[in-house]
Amino acid sequence: MTQLFNDPAAFADEALEGFVAAHRRWVRPVPGGVVRAAARVPGQVAVVVGGGSGHYPAFSGLVGQGLAHGAAVGNVFASPSARQVRQVAKAAEAGGGVLLTFGNYAGDVLHFGQAADQLRAEGVDVRVLPVTDDVSSASPEEAHKRRGVAGDLAVFKVAGAAAERGLPLDEVTRLAELANARTRSFGVALSGCTLPGADEPLFTVDPGRLALGLGIHGEPGMGERDVPSADETAELLVGTLLAELPPGVDGTAGQRAAVILNGLGAVKYEELFVVYRRVAELLGEAGVEIVDPEVGELVTSFDMAGVSLTLCWLTDELEPLWTAPADAPAYRKGSVAAPAAATPADDEPAAAAEQDALPAADDDSRRAARRVLAALAAVRATVDEHVDELGRIDAVAGDGDHGIGMRRGSHAAHEAAADAVARGAGAATTLDLAAAAWADRAGGTSGALWGVILGSIGSALGDTGRPTPEAVASGVAGAAAGVQRLGKAEVGDKTMVDALVPFADALGEAVATGAPLATAWDTAASAAEAAAAATAELLPRMGRARPHAEKSLGTPDAGAHSLALITRAVQRTLADKEVD
Repeated sequence: MTQLFNDPAAFADEALEGFVAAHRRWVRPVPGGVVRAAARVPGQVAVVVGGGSGHYPAFSGLVGQGLAHGAAVGNVFASPSARQVRQVAKAAEAGGGVLLTFGNYAGDVLHFGQAADQLRAEGVDVRVLPVTDDVSSASPEEAHKRRGVAGDLAVFKVAGAAAERGLPLDEVTRLAELANARTRSFGVALSGCTLPGADEPLFTVDPGRLALGLGIHGEPGMGERDVPSADETAELLVGTLLAELPPGVDGTAGQRAAVILNGLGAVKYEELFVVYRRVAELLGEAGVEIVDPEVGELVTSFDMAGVSLTLCWLTDELEPLWTAPADAPAYRKGSVAAPAAATPADDEPAAAAEQDALPAADDDSRRAARRVLAALAAVRATVDEHVDELGRIDAVAGDGDHGIGMRRGSHAAHEAAADAVARGAGAATTLDLAAAAWADRAGGTSGALWGVILGSIGSALGDTGRPTPEAVASGVAGAAAGVQRLGKAEVGDKTMVDALVPFADALGEAVATGAPLATAWDTAASAAEAAAAATAELLPRMGRARPHAEKSLGTPDAGAHSLALITRAVQRTLADKEVD
């Protein structure tokens, strides 16, 4: 259990701050994460990695010569926002383009993809590569759906070494893709992990049992068996990976492989060495020659008692990149040349953005903005009240971070809206700034989707005139369409969409009958509540809960439930005559 923390919602920020303070020789902070402390090499490809906090040394600990040029760091177990990724990439980019690479999780794919689009619009050449090494998370026929776990390190290392050689972006990307295609991982656990501030672990394993096929976000295993001995654990890990050889690997005899035996947080190094002793024997018996093995904590999950094995089947191209020197805070190999000194521009912290002038607004829209602020205050209070419940629901088949993410997002949105209203903003601008703040601070899939919801409603309201019920209903309908488009979810997938679409439909129908907005919203909130409760009987078809679908039966979707709570909280502000 993680016991040393202050405010759980601030844990990721404070951990990153302390990491930078301890490793200034290697990294410097930038908005959204860290980049190398050394001067950028003109024309060199920038390899930017990233993901949620809670996995150290992934991802910030892998920034340095021969490895990553920057890392975007999200909240605990939540992807960094698109803005964070873009900011880190801009700070790391040196004229040779950018490779964005990360574990294959829905939020990361969404945010890194958005950042890539934004960077391309600014003239930066960008490639995107999700790592897909976890054999337990999808079949070989659907390998593109697999999660990225400790195999991240093999892909990042190959990409970083290729960039260090001065290879062009297309070639760096090709080699990283080759490494990904030839990397396989499998993990087991004796216990789940506990997020900072949580009273219970995300999942539990009965005493004397071993969970098979877990993810690095504490996703429950795919099955269980009796706890094996260290040798039997090694046999399970090796046997699973040798049973699925990547395309192009014809048998094991004579093959060369990079081997990573990874501790997930609570397994001590001596235990890992006991397991690795048998791993090495088994691979040797299979005719595999091990190249520069890594044994230790490389991609962790807080206090999870677990271990994973990764095999990257090397080629003549990949091997020298795997063995090339590297010097990062948490990963060092060989000897690297002293880097060039950073320029003053490199060393200067990013200047705070000047406060932009707000679009003009009339008195009617300013009054509407004050009501928006009241609604966001109610949202914040509701999320605070239910934060533990949301985390518990999310942990049934997911990673348990929904409550923390919603709290960070709702607080940021309310603070941004309060600032906007104080500066005389209209309703649209207030919601637009709140949307950007929610997406940026919350990260993860839900952060991006709530950014879409607030932004869509704001666009429909405008900054002039008194918003009509029809405009509000139109904005909510646009929000539902935007969420479906961005999240690729449909009604029945057991996501936020299952409550949002009924809410939007009911609101539009009630407004069309001429009902006042408060009355129409009340009707729609009831529809959202009923729809969210009904998700308990659905099996998830999207997101991290998908591989553990059966575990979520009887429990509503966390995103749908939080949306229903929020619609009811907003309804109470609409009915409040004292809000001007």
